[in-house]
This record gives sequence, C-alpha cells and structure tokens, in this order.
Amino acid sequence: MAESSVQRRLAAIVMADVVGYSRLMGVDESGTLSALRERRKSILEPTVKAHDGRIVKLMGDGVLIEFASAVNAVNAAAEIQVKFAGANQDLPEVRHIVLRIGINLGDVIGEGFDIFGDGVNIAARLEALADPGGVCISGKVLDEVRGKTDVTFDDLGERNLKNIAGSVRAFAMTSARQPMEPSPEVSAKPSIAVLPFDNMSGDAERVYFSDGITEDIITELSRFRSLFVIARNSSFQYRGKSIDVRRVAKELGVRYVVEGSVRTMANRIRITAQLIDAANGNHLWSERFDRDAAQLFDVQDEVTRTIVATLTGRVEDAEMRTAASRRTDSLQAYDCLLRGIKNLRGYGTDDNRLALDLFEKAVALDPRFALAQSYLGMALIVANGYHNAPDAIKERAITCALTAVRLEPGDGRCHQFLGQAYRFRDNLDMAIQHLERGAALNPSDANGIAQLGAMLSIYGRADEGINLLQQAIKLDPFHPDWYWLGLGTAYYATQRYDDALATNRKVAGDKRPWHRARVAACLARLGRMEEARAEATEVLRLKPEFRISVELPHYKNSADAENVREGMMMAGLPD
Repeated sequence: MAESSVQRRLAAIVMADVVGYSRLMGVDESGTLSALRERRKSILEPTVKAHDGRIVKLMGDGVLIEFASAVNAVNAAAEIQVKFAGANQDLPEVRHIVLRIGINLGDVIGEGFDIFGDGVNIAARLEALADPGGVCISGKVLDEVRGKTDVTFDDLGERNLKNIAGSVRAFAMTSARQPMEPSPEVSAKPSIAVLPFDNMSGDAERVYFSDGITEDIITELSRFRSLFVIARNSSFQYRGKSIDVRRVAKELGVRYVVEGSVRTMANRIRITAQLIDAANGNHLWSERFDRDAAQLFDVQDEVTRTIVATLTGRVEDAEMRTAASRRTDSLQAYDCLLRGIKNLRGYGTDDNRLALDLFEKAVALDPRFALAQSYLGMALIVANGYHNAPDAIKERAITCALTAVRLEPGDGRCHQFLGQAYRFRDNLDMAIQHLERGAALNPSDANGIAQLGAMLSIYGRADEGINLLQQAIKLDPFHPDWYWLGLGTAYYATQRYDDALATNRKVAGDKRPWHRARVAACLARLGRMEEARAEATEVLRLKPEFRISVELPHYKNSADAENVREGMMMAGLPD
C-alpha cells in the first residue's frame, strides 16, 4: 500500500465534544447513540458543508472539523450551537445534548484525511475551556474574524494550556444579538415592528425629529394589550440599511412591519406611513399626511389608531383615549425633548450635560409637559453618577418624576422614570410599585419590563424577575447589555449558577469591574476556582480599590446579598 502524502497547511480547526457524554450513555446508551447520529445527519454535516468545512473525523463523543477560513469556522460553530439548543427545547433536560466547541487557527500536518499538530491540540484545549453550549476561540482566530462576523467575544485573558508551550489568549464567543440566538417565534397576538421613519427634510441633523416621531408611535402602540410591539432598540437596528421586509420580520419575530418618512417644511410637515404584511408582502394600508406642524400629534394618533384598527379589527377606545393624552402645546418644547433624548442616549463627553440642558429648557417652555419632567429627573441621575449622585440631586429627580406622574398618571414612561428615581434613592418598595404600574400601562415596553425584572431580582422575587427579563428579551431581540446583567443577577439569586455565568458572558460591551466580579462569583460557586481567581485578579487590576462591601447592590433580603458576597470572597475579592 502506498504511503499517504504528508502536507503542512494553515487551517481553522474546530474541536467539539458532548458535555456529560458518560452520564448520557449511562442513562440510555442506545438512545444517546441514536440521537447523536440524528444530530450529525440533520445539523452537523449540513452546517459544516454550508460553510465550506470538512469533518475530519468523529471520536466517540467528539468531532474534529477543518475550515480554510476562520470566519467560516466561527459562523459555523455559532450556527451549530443555535441548532443544537433548538433541538433540545422539546426534550427533558436529562436528554439534552450540549456541545463545547474550541476553535484555533494554526499550522496543521495533513496525512491522508487526518490532521495533526499543535494547531489541533490548541483547539482541543480551548474546547475544554468553553462553557456548555459555548465556544472558545484563540486570539489568532479573533484577529482574523474581527469586523467580519456579527458574533461578539469576551476576553478570558492569557491561558496556560496543558502540554502547550507558552500561553494562549482565549476568548469566549457571545452573541446576544446575532447567530447564537435563534430567531424569535412570532407572537400569537398581532405582532408588529415600526422601522425608523426616513428623514426627508434635507438636513441630516433633523434625524432626531423623525426618530422621535417613530418612537412616539412605538410607545403609543405598546399600550395596546392586543398587540405585540417590538421595542425601539431592535427596530432601529435597521436604520439606513437596505430593507428586506420579510427578513426583518423573521429576525424580529413579527408578522407586520411599518415603514414611513418625515419631511419638515417651514411650518408644514409631511408624514407618510405604510403597514405591510411581511408574510406575503402586501400593503395593508398606506397614507400621506400634509398638515400644519401644530397638528403633528393628531397625525401620530391617527397613524396609531389606523394600525390598531387594521390589525385587531377594532379600535380599543379606552386605551386610545389614554394614548391621546395631553403632550404639550409647545412644538419648541417637544423639539427640545427629542434633541435631549438623542443626547441622553449618546456616549460623547458632553452628551449628558447637553441632554440635561435641553430637558431643563423643555420644562421651562412648558412646565406641564409631563414627559419632559420625567426625562429631566432621569437626566439628573445619569449626569451625576446614578447611585453616586448627591442626595439633593436625587431628591430633585424624584420631585420632577412625581410632577410628571401627577400630570400624566396614565403614561407608563412617567411611572417608569419615577421608579428609577426611587431605586437610586434606595427606596425599593416605591421603585417596585411604580415600575409595576409602568409595565401595566405599557405592556409591550421592553425597557420598562426589563427594569422591573431587574429590580425584582434584588427584591427577593428573582423567579418573577427571570420571567419578565425573558419577556423583555423577546420584545427586544437587539436589546442592550444591561438586560443580560439583570438576568444574570436573577439566575444567581436563584442559585442557577451555570445559567448566571452563561448569561453574564453574553455581555458584548466593555466588561466593568463589577461585572467581572459577578463572573468570578459564578465560577467560584461552580467550583472552577482557577478561572474564578483569574477573573478576580483582573477585577483588581482594573480597579485596585475594589471592595465588595462598597460595590454590592442594596438587596431587599440579606441572604441574597450574603450569597453574592460569599461567592466573590471565594474567588479572592476583598470585602
């Protein structure tokens, strides 16, 4: 027999194995083998092929895969994990088949169909570092895929891997918004996403105005319990992109999509809007409104009323009367509000100060403008360091928010902001009361629901918090990272440390010391002490003065606070 040729080449190597394989085999050997064969045929092989990969060999509970492209390897691994999670949904937990995956980019020796070398060995060691259902990649892979994939990564630091010379920088794959999360299911209610209305005014600086009108329509629609309304944060992900309505509907889990445009001309305003059934592309309704600028709110109400009537077959009069509650008679105050909101969501050095100035101006122009009072209260807290704000600032924020609620008791956002003001004053009882009222008034307001869920997580009602945060994530698939932080806190409070760790690692943005400290506590509770201590070391590198007693949130129950403190101390963080 002729010897197989030996070749060296650069390859992206994927190593995967089944978590708890021995346990699964012990429970049901034949059933486990049958399930693994089915997963290989229905998920593994077609996904690898679709991303131009090659299955090198199967190894009992593991598989070795080779790709010519690191981008293809990362995208395939993300898709495989999503599909395995989906296949587990209808099975009892004891029969879940869960993978760990490691990916490395390196030189391999090809011999026949097999491959060998340090590149393969490093992939195997990275796989062992991955969380169940997760993916761990090397720094070389990250360098190749940065900016070329929608997946995000959590830096795990330099790791010394068994039988590997030198350290390897490792990264855990997280994808709060993209391939690691399956497309949401369409709600049983009429489900709708309002995409950002195009700014047709010829002035790019006026985009805040078209955004504000869009957001107001979303807010008013979210009052209707008969509708499932996707949050602003998710629908605005499509701003400026070429829109395929069917793709957008699938990604957001909705049946209907609203598109529109806004043009301002001196004292005139033109708004166009169209309601599309994404299932077949049919336009159910479209209209153009040419009105005096002073009639802006009437147009918004008419758009909302028509959408509700079209989707539900009736207008819910009582809720529409609430939706049409008084805003302001001053368009200048409304303009200041919208510009302030834009700045409050910014990350520039002066954004918070500019937002505060604009909200102050809006309130001065119309002291009875409830929403401006609410945003002023929130901006006072944000611009002065949240919990670290001086007591006088916190008291003024509460006064502003109370004024807003008195002016508009039926506006969920006013109750939501009052709840936040009470939270930062450590009045948890009042915070919960108003957050619950806000969520009841706006049952599709993802932020309000998530804020309530996060509060319940430190209030001794973590199980309720988990349900609400999961509901908010469904309403806002492209949600901000703080949703994950709230959910991680809730999982930890219920001692679901695996879930808490996995959720905290989905945070895509900068990892602050307190967040890393929570990850360290999760790892310590799971007995992964080497990783816990490494995370604690990073916390103290970032913030040498870190002390648990200073950073610990105000929990309603002392036992919940002690659970967090103990976990962090086990990891090596100072009290």
